Amino acid sequence: MTPRVVAIPIAFNEEHAIGSVLDRLEEVSDVDTAVVDDGSTDQTAAVVRRRGVSLIGRPTRGGAGAAIRTAYEWARHRGYEICVILAGNDKDRPAEIHRLIDPIVAGEADLVQGSRYLPGGDCRNLPRHRAFATRVLHPRLFSLVVGRRMTDTTNGYRALRLSLLDDPRLNLGQSWLDGYELEPYLLLRAIELGYRVREVPVSKIYPSGTPAYTKMRPVIDWWRILRPLVLLGLGMKR
Repeated sequence: MTPRVVAIPIAFNEEHAIGSVLDRLEEVSDVDTAVVDDGSTDQTAAVVRRRGVSLIGRPTRGGAGAAIRTAYEWARHRGYEICVILAGNDKDRPAEIHRLIDPIVAGEADLVQGSRYLPGGDCRNLPRHRAFATRVLHPRLFSLVVGRRMTDTTNGYRALRLSLLDDPRLNLGQSWLDGYELEPYLLLRAIELGYRVREVPVSKIYPSGTPAYTKMRPVIDWWRILRPLVLLGLGMKR
C-alpha cells in the first residue's frame, strides 16, 4: 500500500507568494497539501482558504520550529505517514518532491534532506554571506559533530517518515526549538540515533535583487541555526 503523503508549506505573511506555491503543488501527483499559517497579519490565510487548501492556523507567530512542529502534529493526527516541509515563499520547487519522498516510500530512508549543493541541485541569488554560512560553515561544523559528511544542513526542504517522531529520544517539544533551531536539531538527532538519513539534490531559488528576500535576521537567527550544534555537541541538550 502506498503511504499517505502530505506537503506542508510554512508561511508567515506570504500573501504574494503562497498562491504560486500552491499552483506548483497542484502539479505534484499522489501528495496532499496543507499550509501552516504562523500567525500572519496579512491575507495569507485568506488566500489559502480561497484555494480550498487545508489551513493550519496559529493565532500568533511562534517561529519556524513551532510552525514545523504544528505541521507534524497535524499530519500525524490525520494518519499521514510521510510529511514534506517546504518554504511558503516560493523558493523551493515542489516538482522535486518525489526526490525527497521516494527513498522513504522504498524503505531506504527515514529522513531525506534536500541539498542545493549536491550535483543536480541548484541555488541562485543567495546573498554571499549566506552562501558561505550554508555551504561551508554550518555543514562543516555539523559534519564534525555527527562524524558524517553532510552538504546542506540548513535547508528546510525535507521529507520525514512521521513514525520516527514516536521515538521519545527525539524531543521536539522543547521550547528552545521554537525558532530555527528545530531543523538542525532534528537532522542531527536522527543521525545520532541511527536513523537512515539521506541527502538528495533540490533547488533553492531566491528572488533576484539586492538584498535577496529572506526573513532570517543576521546574528540572532544565525546563532539559532548554530545553537543545536553547540548544545548537542557539548552534551548540554538532548
